[in-house]
Amino acid sequence: MKFGIIRERKTPPDQRVVLSPAACQKVLDNHNIAKISVEASPIRTFTDAEYKEMGIKVTHDLSDCDVLLGVKEVPIDALIPNKKYFFFSHTIKKQPYNRVLLRAILEKNIEFYDHEVITNADGVRLVAFGRYAGIVGAYNGIRAYGRKFGEFDLPKAEMLADQKALLQELRKIKLPNIKILLTGKGRVGNGAKEMLDGMGLKEVGVESYLKDTFNVPVYCQIDVSEYNLRKDGVKGSMADFFENPDHYKSNFFRFAKVTDFYIAGHFYGDGAPYLFTRDDAKHPDFKIKVVADVSCDIDGPVASTTRASTIADPIYGYDPKSEQEVDYKDESAIAVMAVDNLPAELPRDASEGFGDAFVKYVIPSFFNNDADGILERARMTKNGKLTERYTYLQDYVDGKE
Repeated sequence: MKFGIIRERKTPPDQRVVLSPAACQKVLDNHNIAKISVEASPIRTFTDAEYKEMGIKVTHDLSDCDVLLGVKEVPIDALIPNKKYFFFSHTIKKQPYNRVLLRAILEKNIEFYDHEVITNADGVRLVAFGRYAGIVGAYNGIRAYGRKFGEFDLPKAEMLADQKALLQELRKIKLPNIKILLTGKGRVGNGAKEMLDGMGLKEVGVESYLKDTFNVPVYCQIDVSEYNLRKDGVKGSMADFFENPDHYKSNFFRFAKVTDFYIAGHFYGDGAPYLFTRDDAKHPDFKIKVVADVSCDIDGPVASTTRASTIADPIYGYDPKSEQEVDYKDESAIAVMAVDNLPAELPRDASEGFGDAFVKYVIPSFFNNDADGILERARMTKNGKLTERYTYLQDYVDGKE
């Protein structure tokens, strides 16, 4: 079995990679019939020389590889027919902008596996960049706060080497006595929590956060059960919420009344209530002035997120009264940080974390007859057709929806 690490070709360029040189070496050590080639790249966070130093072949031609591993979408003209591919296709939610990509995958008879649907039998994702999105998102949000109010000016995350360097910068600053709200307790939310804890901020519970005042900056991490209520007044639960999101209404506004800076690290599912609406943001009691929307659902549950921002230009302003984009330093503006590819700002750390999980969970499936069904669940196409699990995408492919 020969694996190929492809060069990332999407614009803007992404420096991440599925397998670092060390991860490649783990694969070769654990599976003596495995082979790996790496496509030469001038932008990858790990240089060609670093792979060569580990004895990994670097080449411009991966046509002899069986399985090709990438991160972002592969341009259609770069897809090699009749191969197995892994990358994030951004098609499972029927995203219109990638319809032609999925069509091309089928037309080229590619056996395609999407990183986003690599799960265990319970549907829990096994490989993801979410933790690093939370890490960078929290840093960028604090940077946005400092820039909006002129309190401090942190360097961009992309200019720093790793999470340790981000924390070193955060520990140099002094936040005023603000309240910070963090939604989500999954990979993203907990990644953000690492940063808040790492800079020594005090965590408080919901009741104290809502009622008390403090002489130090504090944060509160909440999940769906704390910012949603069942419409019928019956006590809900996490399981019930995910099963019946349309039975719930938002209870988020009580937090918005006391929060200065909000980090959105939650997962938002179809049918779930919005956390706060445009009308909520107009309310005189609405206090939030900075939003780091790591989840980045456009025109969705966080009303101030009207578009994704970019690594080059990460902050914009949202004026609640006019519902228009304005200078984020305007007094009336909510400063919004909504970069949708945050882990790309910490490419080395993110690649190492992702690769460790890929080596642990995915690579063995190629050598144990897919004993745990990991490949089967993630396989979206085979023999020029959608697999049974993904036939719901047929109308999308055909352009009927």
